[in-house]
Amino acid sequence: MSVTDIAQELSAELSLGSGQIARTIALLDEGNTVPFIARYRKEVTGSLDEVQIQAVADRSASLRALHERKMDVRRLIDTQGKLTPELAAAINAAATLQEVEDLYLPYRPKRKTRASVAREKGLAPLADIILQQPELIGDASALLEEYALPFLNAEKGVDTSLEAYAGACDIVAEVIAEDANVRGNMRASFFKRSSLGAKAVDAEKIAEKDPNGVYQLYYDFNESVTKLVPHRVLALNRAEREGVLRVSVDLPYEQAQADITQVYPVKATSPFAQLLADAMEDGYKRLLAPAMEREVRVELTRQAEEHAINIFAANLRNLLLQPPLRGKKVLGIDPGYRTGCKLTVVDETGKYIVSDTMYLHQSDKAQQLLRKLLAQYNISVIAIGNGTASRETEQMIANLIRELEQETGESGRIGYVIVNEAGASVYSASEAAREEFPTLDATQRGTISIARRLQDPLAELVKIDPKAVGVGLYQHDVDQKELAAMLERVVVSCVNFAGVEVNSASAALLKHVSGINTRVANAIVKYREEHGPFKSRDELHKVSGLGPATFVQAAGFLKVANGVEPLDNTFIHPESYNAARGILEMLPAGEKGKAVRPSERVAQFRQLIKLQNSLGRTNRSNRSGNAQGAGEPAAWADIAAKVGVGLPTLNDILENLEKPGLDPRDALPAPILRHDVLKMEDLQTGMILQGTVRNVVDFGAFVDIGVKQDGLVHVSEMADRFVKDPLSVVAVGQVVQVRVLKVDMQRGRVQLSMRGIQK
Repeated sequence: MSVTDIAQELSAELSLGSGQIARTIALLDEGNTVPFIARYRKEVTGSLDEVQIQAVADRSASLRALHERKMDVRRLIDTQGKLTPELAAAINAAATLQEVEDLYLPYRPKRKTRASVAREKGLAPLADIILQQPELIGDASALLEEYALPFLNAEKGVDTSLEAYAGACDIVAEVIAEDANVRGNMRASFFKRSSLGAKAVDAEKIAEKDPNGVYQLYYDFNESVTKLVPHRVLALNRAEREGVLRVSVDLPYEQAQADITQVYPVKATSPFAQLLADAMEDGYKRLLAPAMEREVRVELTRQAEEHAINIFAANLRNLLLQPPLRGKKVLGIDPGYRTGCKLTVVDETGKYIVSDTMYLHQSDKAQQLLRKLLAQYNISVIAIGNGTASRETEQMIANLIRELEQETGESGRIGYVIVNEAGASVYSASEAAREEFPTLDATQRGTISIARRLQDPLAELVKIDPKAVGVGLYQHDVDQKELAAMLERVVVSCVNFAGVEVNSASAALLKHVSGINTRVANAIVKYREEHGPFKSRDELHKVSGLGPATFVQAAGFLKVANGVEPLDNTFIHPESYNAARGILEMLPAGEKGKAVRPSERVAQFRQLIKLQNSLGRTNRSNRSGNAQGAGEPAAWADIAAKVGVGLPTLNDILENLEKPGLDPRDALPAPILRHDVLKMEDLQTGMILQGTVRNVVDFGAFVDIGVKQDGLVHVSEMADRFVKDPLSVVAVGQVVQVRVLKVDMQRGRVQLSMRGIQK
């Protein structure tokens, strides 16, 4: 299947030009990564973003797999000598893999079936007669006996006409069940008109398998498959696996009968009518219905898992792209009762300084230790893990902050953040953590991770399995291979979106950069350790295993701060350095004797071109009497042509010259630093609070408002309008204002609302 054919087929589906798609597929086939194409090949793709490029990659791969399967099926049928021009045309026209498999089903090698046994007895011609439904005049019983007579054969075990017709009907049942048109009709009905039901197993097993009644909602459950929401599908699957429920899919036989008779009509005047009707029902109940039920369950599960994975991926992306807390020393605290709270201080770059332990029950000693660390290292930010004893630790920190403010008369200098410590223990026990901190124990390494998560969430969270970061809800119920692939894709996208400082990045971070694998990432770190910091991007050529092709894919995402080439600290790709220098030469010089930064000169340049273009439009309008239509200013096109790049690349170069060292994460709101603790008892209905979104699920979002338990904003309370998808309103890490609706002290639950208070 040619690239052109794929592009034409996908154009309408993806709402993209066939040329865009064809050029994008060509770039992918050359081995270019999605982040690289999205950022540095905009002229080729027509400025497609990563989501669109990934869609092209996924769908083109699916179409190629479909084409391969079509060729394989044609070959397999042809080797049997049964490939007719009509069948070949039907296979070629099949739009889905399922249609291809339906067409292949009658020719697929099978284990022994009732129909195959009947065929061995020579009953296939009799089955054909039943299917043809000849309309005959005379006594029906006599006619049936007459037609069965030639097929009676004692040696083959066909002694009576009843046995002959029983075997023939087995063949008819299989023929009907394997007919591609019947299966197509039946599939459509199952997906539109069937219902999914669940029943609890016997009471004794329920008491054993579901003692807390987690699945009580589904003990007697029935719902149309068209109305089933993803989280219910996953819950039903889980309950079925745990032996709590029996789940089935049902379609009324009347509907199934109508679907079959569209292809195999029953002629009331034929003596074979009842035989066909009986074979039809047998074929449906014994063969078709179980197959369709499996298909429905598989497809419902696939859709539900895809939905759950996409929500997890969106939450993970928002978590990874939380803005770094730059230029701050951080005191990390991993709370605990029996073994005490582990304390670790890291400097502004995340470098480990010192660690200690305090015990909550020894409050005076703990306060003294905290005061000492805060003063000695001039710490203004404290990161508290949200695990066991988190709230007690928070109370102690809040009391200390209050005392320090009273003593110094300075408020707001020290703040704390409750940090999600999910996965910190996984990292602390990992080989990478042991290599980085060989002299520290696992608890100390975990505390360092908590502190660093606040300083740079992306750099720290890439060190652990994305499934362990605590922003999913059904991650254990979905296909683990599909989940891992999607989450890896998200991590790669985030790392390349933010860019990586090559002299400070860990191998765990570097391996996600476009074009770089684990081996090359380790080689970069090794080179850095042996030769000191990289002075330029060009020096990357000296790294073992980092060849020219890898350099092209990776260089733009690897930044070198304070190097010999200022452009190395931007997203401008080395292949565009000449264009960037050409643009710099065009920038206004500024007043004589007064230094003007390039970023300011770029801003002045934009204003100048905007003014020139505006004057040009006015003059042209005056001359022609017509205003010019909207579009790219001619001046920009002229400049792009002069420096040898397209307009998208020109705009990217200007943006990076304006904002050297740009980190897109810095545009997001910083984490909320708290100075005092809030208790559940303090909450009152109607109270307006500021909180941070911790997790987004199908039915709403969980928001940290500073009390022990995250509050729930149900999807119906997210906005003053109907909200179908919570992710369209909120994101993990987003700071929101909420109103307290209800506090359930006994169950430890807080209901919140965002209606009427969001800007």
